[in-house]
Amino acid sequence: MSSVDVAADATCVWALVGNFGRFDAFIPALSHIEMTGTGVGALRTKFFHDGHCVVEQLNSHDEQARCMTWSPLYNTLGIAQLWAAMQVAPLAGGGSRVIWTVVAEPLGPDAQGFEQFVRGFTEGALENVRQRYAGPVRS
Repeated sequence: MSSVDVAADATCVWALVGNFGRFDAFIPALSHIEMTGTGVGALRTKFFHDGHCVVEQLNSHDEQARCMTWSPLYNTLGIAQLWAAMQVAPLAGGGSRVIWTVVAEPLGPDAQGFEQFVRGFTEGALENVRQRYAGPVRS
């Protein structure tokens, strides 16, 4: 699990990270995303600048709770199993916390290296979200 506190209200931040088809807005490693369908059950194909791709299915999306979950159907990254969730929670006094949970298993034997890769990927993306809203709390 990775999290970051952001100087913007939860609704504003959820508009960014809760958009299943726009993760390329805060993950610079993505060249683009193609969507098939809308809402729960939609498929997202993420294309990376280095040639990798991942096809994921949106499993749940709750606007009120500001939470969604997804899992991959196909990938070229060496991921055997994965389940992910993104949630945005308001903080007392303003701002919000973005929580990105990933439960995953690698295809190969290097579990420690894989965990470091996943943590670095999620923390880097969340740092981009934090920087996007740097400064006084926005609403």
